[in-house]
Amino acid sequence: MSMLDNLSWRLWRVWARNLMVYMRTWKVNFIPPLAEPALYILAFGAGLGGMVGSVTVDGQAVSYTAYIAPGLVAASVMWQSFYENTYASFVRMYYQKTFDAMLATPLSLEDVITAEILWGATKAAGGTLLMGAVIAACGLIRLPEALWLLPLAALGGLAFGSVAMWMTGITPTIDMFNLPIFLFITPMFLFSGAFFPVDGLPAWASGLAMGLPLYHLTQACRAVSMGRIGSGIIWNVLYLAGFALVFYPLAIGAMRKRLIK
Repeated sequence: MSMLDNLSWRLWRVWARNLMVYMRTWKVNFIPPLAEPALYILAFGAGLGGMVGSVTVDGQAVSYTAYIAPGLVAASVMWQSFYENTYASFVRMYYQKTFDAMLATPLSLEDVITAEILWGATKAAGGTLLMGAVIAACGLIRLPEALWLLPLAALGGLAFGSVAMWMTGITPTIDMFNLPIFLFITPMFLFSGAFFPVDGLPAWASGLAMGLPLYHLTQACRAVSMGRIGSGIIWNVLYLAGFALVFYPLAIGAMRKRLIK
């Protein structure tokens, strides 16, 4: 029996439960996606942007502020989905025993874990909607092409949520999440093209950066934000989909070993 055979419509009850908890503090939760892009644009765009000037993307010169804006969206997708499916999922699993309670019902383990990953992707897409509104108001992305940021955010959220859930399944204590953040997430944030073109790095470093999922999400987000939707974006999408398909079963397997005694 495959893991898909154990999935049922009940997983949306888990998703809805997370939504209800989130909405209890929605006013606080909405602040970071709205304030964060404004702060980054002010710091990097108005500050550093005046020193950098323009950046060339596929032969087209754009302002540095317009260059980093879609990179900030991609980085936000990574941070939101990764944190949700590591720290928040670990708290629900280990401290609150929410997963144990759910597994005592007709819900399957696949239902619970899939719903957790979908919820992480939902938060990423919701944050992108809010960030996109701020960035669009600043005239830094092109509409209506930039509306493709929403499905890209959902796909990126599934990719990063899957690897995050896998790490949750193999991480012994919550403090140990500092390790993948330091070794995996932070390097991607800095060296995946969000703040500068990776082709300016040494050949070995640029090749490594191009193999990271955030690079592909950043490239896709920048393409749709600039209205340059071409065949190249297909490879970015396929990479992210493949990344999610690899780590989703790994996440299910790791969580099964951890939760099913």
